[in-house]
This record gives sequence, structure tokens and C-alpha cells, in this order.
Amino acid sequence: MQAFLDGLNNVFIWGINIFFGNVMLLIFLGIGLLCTILTRGVQFRKFGVAFRAVFSGIKARSTNANGELKPFQALATALSSCVGTGNIVGVATALITGGPGAIFWMWFAAILGMATKYSEIIVAMNFREKDDKGIWRGGAMYTLSRGFKGKWKPLGKFLGGVFAFCMIFVSLISCNAVQSNSIAGVLANNVAQIGISTTTANIVIGIVLAILSALVIIGGLQRIGNVASILTPAMGAIYVLFGLIIIIANIGRVPAAFASIFTSAFSSSAILGGMVGVTIQQALMRGVSRGVMSNEAGCGSAPLVHVNTSNPIPQQQALFGIVEVFFDTIIICTFTALIILTTGVGDMIAAGTLGTDVPAQISNQAWVNGLGGFGDFIVTVCLILFAFSTIIGWNWYGQTCTTYLFGTKAIPVFLVVHVIFTFLGTILDAPILWNATDFFNGLAMIPSLISLVVFCGITRRDTKTYIDPLKKNVTVTK
Repeated sequence: MQAFLDGLNNVFIWGINIFFGNVMLLIFLGIGLLCTILTRGVQFRKFGVAFRAVFSGIKARSTNANGELKPFQALATALSSCVGTGNIVGVATALITGGPGAIFWMWFAAILGMATKYSEIIVAMNFREKDDKGIWRGGAMYTLSRGFKGKWKPLGKFLGGVFAFCMIFVSLISCNAVQSNSIAGVLANNVAQIGISTTTANIVIGIVLAILSALVIIGGLQRIGNVASILTPAMGAIYVLFGLIIIIANIGRVPAAFASIFTSAFSSSAILGGMVGVTIQQALMRGVSRGVMSNEAGCGSAPLVHVNTSNPIPQQQALFGIVEVFFDTIIICTFTALIILTTGVGDMIAAGTLGTDVPAQISNQAWVNGLGGFGDFIVTVCLILFAFSTIIGWNWYGQTCTTYLFGTKAIPVFLVVHVIFTFLGTILDAPILWNATDFFNGLAMIPSLISLVVFCGITRRDTKTYIDPLKKNVTVTK
């Protein structure tokens, strides 16, 4: 049995190396460039319109009676799903393995990713449909199964099925169990200081998280949207506010931090602490990888919730995808990078007082250096909020994929399984599961990217028809 599991794990690792390898990451950039060209740089031309629409939509948070989400709620739910522990830990990983230059390429990937996520949403809007309960459903699986015609229809259904199956797995493991595991890891270390064993702490934390997540998800899309529209702005504000305090306190080091980011992007450089040098290729690939995994542009996840909008012109909901990528990567990830680069963490690594084998410790130490013990408290709170928001947001993604494959009658079963995995994530440590979810996440990207390319004409048409006419004083909210 162990030999079988080892072999299976090797298959997962092989797939991960392909799906997140250099070739695939370049394909991501290529598709982002294609979307940018087809939309004539919509992320630049309509950037202001998108932001004004977001702020005007904050005032209208309540859902309609038919269960549709207000445009801002859809954005908040999607943001709650992609803003996770990776925004804290993942950036540290990029800096360790790709040097400061990785942040530049993370920005570059995000700029193209704004057009990619915009295109994902606008295409999904054209192929969404209502289930037997009158709730909008959509995403790459609906796009492929409904969009492919004639002899290509079986292929579309197959690719759609692969996408839905993989996303269910990602919903249960990567964006649920792994997130609850991260929460337990942080809290268990704290409670250990008062004499409670780690095992007992993990069980209690697991039960509490399972109950809290159940209370949210059993309320369906309306409750998830309501919670997300409050939780997402709150956790973003906390992180940015206290992060800004640290950056201002170390303002003298900010110019040097930016200089290292730009110069290291185009030259071989040292990682944190002036240790082992990295090449331009390493910086580029680590930065692009971090950008893609952080904002999920091209992964096909965001359209699963954006299709539930009550926007009277649903194609305009795609503009919120631009804001989503900007907030996740350009704002949150950049704050993390600057906090690490300006608080002396590199000096500690160079002196040998801080290791690089656990990226989470680097982020935590940066906050401690900036705000003392209070900094550790803030980053802990943010990590918990980020992780919990991912758990509840991705539950809806899993529900939609379950509905596509098995119908709405299977949703109660999925909800029970989802809550169980929330608990199991706090007590299990199975590396093969984490490799499996990365494998399925990467596999799901292929159908998503195919749908983007095949139906790119729709992106161009709808941009010209619905988006280009929008002027600066026009909002897209209902």
C-alpha cells in the first residue's frame, strides 16, 4: 500500500512540475497578453470606472430575494476566496527563492492577469444558466459544455467535467483543509504556551472552525455573500492599515527596497540576506508563479461566483475582476513584500539568526520587527481571517461544481463533506494530499485556459458592446 501511495505521490509531483513549470507560466503570460490586446488594454482604459463602480456598490450589500448577489458582494466573495495565507506566506517564498526581482515579475503577471480575469468573467456571463432552484450557475464547465457545438460537444462536456471534478477537490483540500490547518498551526502554537497540548488544541480548534463555517455555508449564497462583504473589507483594512504604519516607520528603507525590486528583476541578484544568488529566469518564474497562485487569474475560479450577480448588464461585472487582481496582488502582496524588505529581516538571515526553511516565520518576524509583540498578534489575526474567508468563499465554488456534475440534490452531501474536511484539516498532516490538490488545481487550469482562447472573440465583442461605452461617471451596480 505504501508503495502505491509513494508512486501516486510521484505522479502528483510530476504533474505539478508540468502545470506550474516554466512553459505553463509563459502560457499564462501569453494568454494575459492576448486578452490585453483583444480588449485594447481594458485594465488601463477602464481602471477608474471599475473602481468607482466598486465604491458605489459598497452601499448596496443586501442580496435580492431571488438569491442573486449585488455586484460588490460577488467581488467580495471572489476576493475572500483568493486573498488567503499565500498573500502572507507566498510572498516570503517568492523572495527567498526568486530574490526581490520576483516582486517585479509578480506585478507584471498581475497587470496581464487583470485582463485575463476580466475575460474569464465576461465569457462565463455568456454561458451561465439557472439551476432547478433558479440560481445562476456558470464557469468554465458551463462555457465548454454549452459553447462547444456539433462534433466538438463531447469534448466540451469532457473538459467541463474534468474542470468541475478538479475544482471540487481543490475546494475540499487546498482551500478548506489546508486553510484550517494553517489556522490551527498558528493558534496551537499560542495555546501551547499556557500548557494545553497541541493535539487537544487542534481538536478544539477544528470543532470551532467546523461550526463557524457550517453556520455560514448552510445559509447558502446569500449568507456567504453577506459575510464576505463585511469580512473582506475588514481584513483588508486591518492588513493595509498596520502594514502602512510599519512601512512609514521604515520609510528611509523604502527607496532601497524598490530599487532592489527593479534592479534584481533584470540582473542576477542575491536573495534575502545577500545569500545565494538567483538568475533573472528564477526571479521571473517565481514572481509569475506567485502572482498566478495569489490572484487566480486564469485558474477559472472567480467566474463561479461572479455569474451570480444582479447587475442589469451582467457583462459589466467583468470590470470587478480588474479590481480583484489589483487588490490581491498589487496591494496586499506588495505590502507584504515591503514589510519584509524594510524591517531588517534580510540582515537577520545573513547573520544566521533567522532561517529560510519556513517562509511563514519570515513574514511573522517582519511584523514583529515592525510592531513588536503586537505585530505578531496582527499578522496572526490577518492569517486567520484570510484563511477563514477562503474556506467559506471556496465552498460556493465547490457547490457550483457539484451541481454541474451531480445536480442540486447533491449539495447537502457536499456541505457535510466540506464541514468534515474543515475539521480534518486541523488534525491531519498528509503531504500527499497537498501534492494532490496542487495537481488537480493545475489540471483544472487547462480547460479554463482553453475556454478563454476558444471564446476570446466573445471577450472582444462584449468589450466593444458593453464596456467601451462606459464613461467615468457611469456605475455598473444595480
